[in-house]
Amino acid sequence: MMEQVIYRPIRELSELISNKELSPVELVNTFLDRLEKLGPRYNAVVSLTRDRAIKQAQKAEREILKGAYRGKLHGIPFGAKDLLATSGNIPTTWGAEPLRNQVFNYDATAIVNLEAAGAVLSAKLAMVELAGGMGYRQPNAAFTGPGVSPWGNGMAWSGGSSSGSGSAVGAGLVPFAIGSETWGSILGPANNCGVSGLRPTYGRVSRYGAMALCWTLDKIGPLCVNADDCGIVLEAMAGHDPSDPTTTSEKYQYDTQDGNPRKFRIGIIRDVAEGTDEAVRKNFLESLKSLEEIGTIEEINLPELPYEAVTRTILFAEASSSFEDFIDSGKNMELTAEEDRFGGYAGLTILAKDYIRALRIRGMIAKVIDQTFEDYDVLVGPSRPSVAPPIEGEFRSVIRAGAKDLMGAIGNGAGLPAISVPNGFSAEGLPTGIQFMGRAYAENTVIKIARAYQSLTKWHEYHPEQLAQ
Repeated sequence: MMEQVIYRPIRELSELISNKELSPVELVNTFLDRLEKLGPRYNAVVSLTRDRAIKQAQKAEREILKGAYRGKLHGIPFGAKDLLATSGNIPTTWGAEPLRNQVFNYDATAIVNLEAAGAVLSAKLAMVELAGGMGYRQPNAAFTGPGVSPWGNGMAWSGGSSSGSGSAVGAGLVPFAIGSETWGSILGPANNCGVSGLRPTYGRVSRYGAMALCWTLDKIGPLCVNADDCGIVLEAMAGHDPSDPTTTSEKYQYDTQDGNPRKFRIGIIRDVAEGTDEAVRKNFLESLKSLEEIGTIEEINLPELPYEAVTRTILFAEASSSFEDFIDSGKNMELTAEEDRFGGYAGLTILAKDYIRALRIRGMIAKVIDQTFEDYDVLVGPSRPSVAPPIEGEFRSVIRAGAKDLMGAIGNGAGLPAISVPNGFSAEGLPTGIQFMGRAYAENTVIKIARAYQSLTKWHEYHPEQLAQ
């Protein structure tokens, strides 16, 4: 049985557990062993939380045997990006060498909520140092080394900044993982590692206990084997938190009903795939053929607005403020990537009037996009403009304007939900992804369409052969 649990969706694992056909203790030990053995291959793990995990798994098993089953995450192991605080003397390093011994005496709300649902924290996962807030230009920007995608024979980057979360799910080291996104940090690793990743609406999931990169852009979400799993995990994490005043009071309940898929109204921003890799564009166009089976597709034009410049200005300004004390302490000079030791100073040059102007224009953008969604359920586009780049050398950064990412700029700037799911491979065997972006708080809609797409395609069922055995 144990060899059959790798890459099994949460829904299937939970059914086995609830029917007492699968032991949570055995399941957790299986993934702990994989994390310990294979984690270093992908530079995916910062801390293995073995003692905590085994205690939680034993507790879950006792409860389930007594008939106190909590739900689909009960007894399911997971990993958390290492910017989420954990108690019990477990380090929370933020991916940064000078903070590798940093500890907190409390747990982030996202972890508290998942553990309340019965999920078992098994590892703190690697990330780009300070979530990329210092302006990194290369994969080797963490004291754990560059994140490695399970695709590409160890030579492709897993993406940032949730590098370990993408690698761990893609390599079958955990059934699901938690990441965070300010601009591309969930959808990017999902794309590069061939998994499904959900960026929730801003304020849907509490950020209490999470490292702050940008107060008005940061979002926490899951990376999973498929879109359905993303909905299951989000329901457990989401909810109002008095410790995070930005969280919504609107309760999220995952809707598993498919309804009539032919009613989907799908919009494509004109030239959204322009400038992408050949494989990205080709697979995106193929995906549209599948989507024609479940809805109508129309190309749309958006008003001329500085979408990317606005989100970029807000990100740089808020990041420089977040890390002001860190920079003043001189600890930035101990970071791994050389450019990160000086990159934090750039944001300090952004003028207050430019930041305020960006905030004002963001309001206009949010209004324009919300009006667009009156006619469409989702907007679709490539998840990233390229396949996973090599782990050596610099990559094209959308945040530094080295590549276009219109949907990422709009979605993160306006705080909209989006999900990335696999949609093919390049000639070199590297995965590509398609994203579905929806209206604020419309996670159920984007997940529903992603589920419908995955029912027509099998790209999410492809896994590196050597890891699936």
